[in-house]
Amino acid sequence: MSSAKKLTNNQLIDRFPELTRRQLLLRGLGGAACGFSLAGPFSITPAKAIDPIARTGSGPLKLSLAAYSFRQQLSLQPDKPGAMDLFELVNFCRQHQVPGIELTSYYFPAEFDQSYLRRLARHCHLQGITISGGAIRNDFCVAPSELDQQLEHVKKWVDAYAILGAPVIRIFAGSPPTGVSRDEAIRRCVAACETSCQYAGQKGVMLALENHHGITDTADSMLQVVEQVDSPWFGVNFDSGNFKSTDNPYDELAHIAPYAVNAQIKVEMWKAGNKIDADLPRIIDILRQANYGGWVVFEYEAAEPAEQAVPKHLTELAKLIA
Repeated sequence: MSSAKKLTNNQLIDRFPELTRRQLLLRGLGGAACGFSLAGPFSITPAKAIDPIARTGSGPLKLSLAAYSFRQQLSLQPDKPGAMDLFELVNFCRQHQVPGIELTSYYFPAEFDQSYLRRLARHCHLQGITISGGAIRNDFCVAPSELDQQLEHVKKWVDAYAILGAPVIRIFAGSPPTGVSRDEAIRRCVAACETSCQYAGQKGVMLALENHHGITDTADSMLQVVEQVDSPWFGVNFDSGNFKSTDNPYDELAHIAPYAVNAQIKVEMWKAGNKIDADLPRIIDILRQANYGGWVVFEYEAAEPAEQAVPKHLTELAKLIA
């Protein structure tokens, strides 16, 4: 038997913060000293792990703008009329007195490097704009043979957003592939979320699972994932416009709000498959009732051109969250 000093679970977590208490228990590491190895991501047994975030009273709400709101302009070639880059979007936020910006990954240069990230972070700071978070495209329901590529993609962007100082990245679950049950897809997603959070936590970045489509298309289904992911670096990205099939989207939002670590607001939402105007005061009240505090990120997707519509909606939201 090794003569090394045995560590308690709490001491192990302090020394190795990427571990979670449930992983220690599952792998029998409570009396281990060190030199352990982690099993693969699919060895984790699902169990209720995360509880609603404990908050006392409603916290401050801070307005941010998602780069996706100007997706058409940001997707144009630089020499095209109306083209915009992320630096110019930061300037837009300053012009309209928006304190935060979500630097959505889709609009970074294809071959960006650390120099670009540092210049962008510096520009945000000098313009008085805080980077509220980021967003990536991923699918955690893929076959095990395809998972490494997804995990590497998440790791790449965790590294990038850590340099930028972004506190949170919104991620996606995905949909069950052909021939894969919903339960199996949820199991895959839970395991991949835990693996990704282990790495993100080492960088001080939270991962926020967005209610979107696939296995997160309803609050109940989404919480089947959320309540099994055992990590202090995990939570929900509350998106007010993404529950599309329910008769009561506000009730669905109220169910996920207690887990929110980031919030997205849209001016349109869906009721029983039909698009409707969003009741913005009601959505903000749902967040307040859940004692949410943090960034409220406006993401514009409606038909009116963003240049005309976004400033008006930002003014309205600023008054609502004041």
